[in-house]
Amino acid sequence: MPKPYPREFRDDVVRVARDRGPGVTVEQVAKDFGVHPMTLFKWLRQAEIDEGVKPGVSGGESAELREARRRIKLLEQENEVLRRAAAYLSQASLPGKGSTRS
Repeated sequence: MPKPYPREFRDDVVRVARDRGPGVTVEQVAKDFGVHPMTLFKWLRQAEIDEGVKPGVSGGESAELREARRRIKLLEQENEVLRRAAAYLSQASLPGKGSTRS
């Protein structure tokens, strides 16, 4: 996965693309800044969503969702470890299973 561009850089490129003169294409702006045109189109679309112009998930909400998913995955892993530990301990406590008593 490519390294993300800094927020300030993305904001500057979006601002230039929005304020471009007549006859200047988004592709030309992207080329001038060394980014792929589709990347700039995505940045423009996300800026509209963040500003409330278009419906969608804002950048802040997206970050929250990523963090929540990461936390859920961690909790599920912890739950699985505890479930296995409980199963192991319940097997070890059965008479004749792992016990040295006769």
